[in-house]
Amino acid sequence: MARAFNKKVRPREFSSGDLVLRKVLHITPDSRGKFAYKYDGPFTVKEVFDGGEIILNDMDGNENALSVNADALKKYYP
Repeated sequence: MARAFNKKVRPREFSSGDLVLRKVLHITPDSRGKFAYKYDGPFTVKEVFDGGEIILNDMDGNENALSVNADALKKYYP
């Protein structure tokens, strides 16, 4: 069973300079319900750590204070 599951899992590999979208985790009460945006971005990857932790920069070059897990990101292809 584990072998069948592991066959479908695709590892997420990010390197510095990649463009990514960040998943919106907090829905505010004034959001548009099911029509709210699911992803923010694009952001650039500044630094990648071993445990899947990633530090992002926005497109203006400002660093975000909080790091993000790799499972909350997806690559962005313009």
